[in-house]
Amino acid sequence: MANIAKKVSWSGRGDDRGERTPLLNGDEEVKYNRQVPDTLDYDNSENQLFLEEERRMSHMGFRCLEIRRWVICGLIGFLTGLIACMIDIAVEKLAGYKYFAVKLNIEKYTELGGLSISLILWAVLNSAFVMFGAIAVAFVEPIAAGSGIPQIKCFLNGVKIPRVVRLKTLVIKVFGVICSVAGGLAVGKEGPMIHSGAVVAAGVSQGRSTSLKKDFKIFEYFRRDTEKRDFVSAGAAAGVSAAFGAPVGGVLFSLEEGASFWNQMLTWRIFFASMVSTFTLNFFLSIYHGKPGELSSPGLINFGRFDSDIVQYNLYEIPLFIIMGALGEGNVTLSLYIHRPCLQVMEAMLVAAVTATVSFAMIYFSNDCQPLGQDNTEEYPLQLFCADGEYNSMATAFFNTPERSVRSLFHNPPGTYNPVTLGVFTLAYFFLAVWTYGLTVSAGVFIPSLLIGAAWGRLFGILLSFIASTWFCCVNLTGGIVRMTLSLTVILVEATGNVTYGFPIMLVLMTAKIVGDYFIEGLYDIHIKLQSVPFLHWDAPPTSHWLTAREVMSSPVTCLNRVEKVGRIVDVLSNTSTIHNGFPVVAHTRIICGLILRSQLIVLLKHKVFVERASSRLSQRKLQLKDFRDAYPRFPPIQSIHVSQDERECMMDLTEFMNPTPYTVPQETSLPRVFKLFRALGLRHLVVVDNENRVVGLVTRKDLARYHVGKDGLEELHLAQT
Repeated sequence: MANIAKKVSWSGRGDDRGERTPLLNGDEEVKYNRQVPDTLDYDNSENQLFLEEERRMSHMGFRCLEIRRWVICGLIGFLTGLIACMIDIAVEKLAGYKYFAVKLNIEKYTELGGLSISLILWAVLNSAFVMFGAIAVAFVEPIAAGSGIPQIKCFLNGVKIPRVVRLKTLVIKVFGVICSVAGGLAVGKEGPMIHSGAVVAAGVSQGRSTSLKKDFKIFEYFRRDTEKRDFVSAGAAAGVSAAFGAPVGGVLFSLEEGASFWNQMLTWRIFFASMVSTFTLNFFLSIYHGKPGELSSPGLINFGRFDSDIVQYNLYEIPLFIIMGALGEGNVTLSLYIHRPCLQVMEAMLVAAVTATVSFAMIYFSNDCQPLGQDNTEEYPLQLFCADGEYNSMATAFFNTPERSVRSLFHNPPGTYNPVTLGVFTLAYFFLAVWTYGLTVSAGVFIPSLLIGAAWGRLFGILLSFIASTWFCCVNLTGGIVRMTLSLTVILVEATGNVTYGFPIMLVLMTAKIVGDYFIEGLYDIHIKLQSVPFLHWDAPPTSHWLTAREVMSSPVTCLNRVEKVGRIVDVLSNTSTIHNGFPVVAHTRIICGLILRSQLIVLLKHKVFVERASSRLSQRKLQLKDFRDAYPRFPPIQSIHVSQDERECMMDLTEFMNPTPYTVPQETSLPRVFKLFRALGLRHLVVVDNENRVVGLVTRKDLARYHVGKDGLEELHLAQT
C-alpha cells in the first residue's frame, strides 16, 4: 500500500468508531449498528432450497411469473400517475390561491400606498407553506429531504439506505414537495416524482406493506433484492414519465442516470410502466379540467408543443450552441448541514421569506412593461406601476410556479422580455436555487436548472439578435448540473413534440457535460460523495492494476463449519466487531465449502432448526424459501431471538441453506478484475482464497469503494461505517 499517494477522508469524516452515520439527508434519527446490512444482495443464493423450488416449477409457472412482472409494472405506472396527478392538482390549487390573494393585495395598495403589506403577505404565505413541509421532513422523515435521486441511485447501485423506500417516506415526500412548490421555493417536482415512483415500485412488487403490517399474500416470489431492484428501476422511469410526459425519456433516464444493472426484457417492462404512468396522469388531469376526451397534456411539466415549420436552425448556428453549452455549465449547491430539526425548519422558512422578498423587490424596481394583448396567456399578470393595458414582465418570471415560468420563457413572443430583466432574473434565481437545494425540504433541482438555463438562453438569443426563438437554450445548465445527455435530449423532444432541435440539444448537452466533468462531478454524485456512501462506479480507478485482492480484502474472516454449534453462531452474530453480513462455510482446514448470510442465520435461529448432536442430520426439511421471503426485508435483530442454554449446545446443519458455489478469487487477482466481477454481478461478498482454496479474506463494497484517483494519484478514502 506504499504506492498510494495519501489517505483522505470523505467529507471530513474519517472516524470509523462511531455508531452513527449520516446517509443522504436521513442523518439525525438513525443509529447505525456495525451489524446492520450496508449493501443489498443482487446475487441469488443458489442453495438446495432454491434449486429444488426451481426444479418443481413448470414451464407454465415461469410464464406466469413473467406475466406477473408485467402486471406489477402496470400497477407501478398507474399508481405513480395517480400520485403525480394529485401533486399537480394540489400545487395548482394552493399556488393559485396564494398568487390570487397577493395579486389582489398588490392591486389594492398600488394606488393607496403601503405595498409593504403586500410584501409581508407574500412572505408570510410562502413561509407558512414551507413551514408545514419542513416540519414534516425534519421531524417525521428526514430521508424525504431533497430530490431523492441520489438515494435511489445508491439503492439501484446496491447500497442499502435505511427507510428510503418506505410508505412513510412516500407520504412525507408528496406532502413536502406540494408545500415546497406552493411555498414559492426555487424547486421542482421531478426529483420527488422519481423518488415517489421508486417507493411505489418497492411496495407494490412485494405485495405487502411492512409499515402497515399488511400482507396481501401476492407477489411473494419477488421478495428479494434482485427483483425489487428491477421494479424500482421501473418506478423511477415512471416518475420521469409522469413529470415530463416522456415514456422513452423515462426509460433512458433510468438507464443513464439511475440503474446500475440492465437487461433487454427489463427495457420493455420499464417502457410499459412509463407509458401507463403518462396515460394515467393525462387521463385524470383531462377529467379534472373538464376535457375527458383530450389526452394532449404531456405531463406535470408542460413545455407545450412547437411547430416544426416555425422553429428551425441553420448550420452556422451550431458553434454558438456549443459555446452556450460550455458557458452554461454550472454545478454549485450550498448545503448547510444543520442537524437540529427546529433550526432546519427555521432556515427553510427564512429562505421562503427571502425568496418572496427578492421576488417582490425585482418586480417593484423593474420598469419592463409589456402590452397585455387579447391572446395573452399570463396566469397572474401584475400591472403595478405600468400603464393601463400593460403588465410587468418581471412578474411573469417571479410571480409564478417554476413550471409556468419555464413555459412563458418558451412561448412568449420576441420582445416580451428585455435583456436587463432576463439578466437580473437569471442571477437572482440562480443564487436562490443554490441556497434552496440544501434545505430540509422535498425538492427537485431539475426545473430550477431548466428555468435558469431558459432565461440565460433567451438572453443569449437577444444579444445575438440573428438567432431568434432559441428555446433550446434551456437545457445547457441542466446538462452541466446533472450530466444527463441522451435522456435529457429525448425528454425535451418528447415534451415539446418537436425533433428539429434534437441535434443541437445533444451538442449543447455533450459540451456542458464535458466541461463540467473536467472541473467537478455531477450534482447527484457530489451529494453521494459528501455522505460517504460506498458507491461503485462503472470501472475501477485506472491506475489501480498493481493493487491485488490481498491488499484490499478484509481479514481475518469469521468462518463457520458445515455443522456448527448454535451457541457459536449466536456469539458470532452478537459480536459487534463482526461487521460482515456473509460468512464463509469451511471444512476443518478452512477450505471453502459455501457462503451463508447473516439474514439466513437469523431465520434459522428464529425457527430453531437445530439438531441435538453433531453426528445427527435433519430427518426432514423444516423450512422453505417462503419462510425466508416472509422475513424479508426487515429481518429481526439477533437480540430479539431467545436461545436457551440447552439450545446453545445443539448443532445447526448449514449444508442445505448455504450457497455452495460462492464467487471466489485468488489473492493475487488485480483490483480492476475484482472490481469488474463484483460490480457486474452485483455481489455483496467476494471470498478471497489461496492456492489451496483456503479462505484468507473477504472483499466487500466498502473495500473497493475506498480507492479513487485524486490530484496526487491513487488515494485511499476512509468511508463511513454503515
